[in-house]
Amino acid sequence: MSIEYAAAGCVARITLNRPDKRNAITGEMMSALGDALHTAGDDTNVRVLLIRGAGKDFCAGLDLSEVLKSAEDEPSSIASARRLGDLYIAMRRHPKPIISAVQGRALGGGAGIATASDLIVAAESAQFGYPEVKLGFIPAIVTTMLRRAVNERQAMELALTGEPLSASRAHAIGLINRVYPEAEFDDSVERYVRALAEHSATAMSLSKRLLYETDGMSFEASIEAGVQANVQARRTDDFKRGVERFLKKR
Repeated sequence: MSIEYAAAGCVARITLNRPDKRNAITGEMMSALGDALHTAGDDTNVRVLLIRGAGKDFCAGLDLSEVLKSAEDEPSSIASARRLGDLYIAMRRHPKPIISAVQGRALGGGAGIATASDLIVAAESAQFGYPEVKLGFIPAIVTTMLRRAVNERQAMELALTGEPLSASRAHAIGLINRVYPEAEFDDSVERYVRALAEHSATAMSLSKRLLYETDGMSFEASIEAGVQANVQARRTDDFKRGVERFLKKR
């Protein structure tokens, strides 16, 4: 199995499972990830998704042997690239928060999986990079998320140099959310994920959708989208129960 999937305690855990290949992304892995996202989306008990890599690395990017095979066949190339693009879109459209926990290297398409997630936490030793330029290739699909995560000059430098980023540098430029000491990484990830899983599923879903929907909107349109989301949130059972608990405490 190229991935492992397990759901328990409101958390769906997806593990990229090709450790002998540094969890390089194949077509089969993309399909399996899509299926796992769909399963988690339909599971009413799941509030948060966690993606990790088996072994020492998170993900080394696309399996280059597959990419090379399709290089001379345009329909195959388009199908392969579009499958990866569709995976990133599915992650952004997913109704529940997705967290990538990165140990070791997250490179190319693997950095894309992390960047397409809603939140990224990393071990101090983690590295992020877009080394495609060193192979005469480009981080074409990943660029969409990268450009939204960091400023234009930082994205340009990452794409043109292909140099890796340390976890601390990735955090400093806003690419990732948290950095944890290596020895405490697993426990820290669990605490982070469990804390999120305690929050309202509807509130998190509405927040995620609103944040991404307002990309490219005018100021006025963004405010109006916020108004509509505000009204929708007021109608949820989670909001009503939350307010009742708050008022009882007072």
